[in-house]
Amino acid sequence: MKLLFCTDGSLQAENAVRFGALIAAACGAETSVLGIAERAGQQDAMLQALRRAQEVLKEHGLNAELITKTGRPVREIVNRTKETKYDLVIIGATHQNACGPRSMSARAYRIIESVEPPVLVVIGAPKDLRRILLCTGGQLKADAAVQFTAEIAHCLPAIVTLFHVAAGPPAIYADLIERQENADRLLVGNSALGRALAHHKALLEKSGLTCELQLRYGVVISELLKELEQTAYNLVVSGSAPARGPLRQYVMDNLTREIVNRAELPVLVVRGKKPVVRRLRDFVGRLSGQTKKTSRPDGG
Repeated sequence: MKLLFCTDGSLQAENAVRFGALIAAACGAETSVLGIAERAGQQDAMLQALRRAQEVLKEHGLNAELITKTGRPVREIVNRTKETKYDLVIIGATHQNACGPRSMSARAYRIIESVEPPVLVVIGAPKDLRRILLCTGGQLKADAAVQFTAEIAHCLPAIVTLFHVAAGPPAIYADLIERQENADRLLVGNSALGRALAHHKALLEKSGLTCELQLRYGVVISELLKELEQTAYNLVVSGSAPARGPLRQYVMDNLTREIVNRAELPVLVVRGKKPVVRRLRDFVGRLSGQTKKTSRPDGG
């Protein structure tokens, strides 16, 4: 595993290095620290920040490659991830408003949506990583997030809770439905949702993890925040999907954006991948196109 830590020299960037070091050390990862000065006069301060990050990683037995750049942070991070393949990009971020509507900085959004590897957005100053909440919409396209979470959790090790919120039933039927469609029954049922959740749970347990399913009914973000209040999680995992078109860009759905905006703990955003059938269809299409180009006009 290869990790890229990104720093602007801020205190929150140092918090991100300290938290990310827990994952890097547990997974025996290669680490690089990218320091980006937006102006020429900031190089000395940036070099000091890089050395502080290097010392933090050394405390965890990690030797980090230091990289300095001058320019626009988002562009430099994107360029670096194009030049070198990383398994995870780690950034620090803060909410813009202490009260009222909360939002993450536009720069954090652009990083999440512009780089190919998963992005770990470190919010606050977390000290531990023992319990992970993995959000799933109950679809097989979430396999990438499940598999990446399993890899990290296995190394730590950490307990993973598979979390799904179903649409809230009418109040008159709420108790009945909750009795009849609890998590255990859902997993052994034959519904599309049950099969997908059972598949994800099996992927996690195949990695030797302790995994539980938490099923709730209602508005997704409201139920998610309740879950975070009731249980001391250290990390939330959500997903994003490839944007349509030729550009290599990803989009956060409304749920992932809300999680990043409102969570008071680190959020890991993992890229979705094309379903196997679609990837096969694309491959056959490309192969067919190449065949047409190489064939002679007479078909010989």
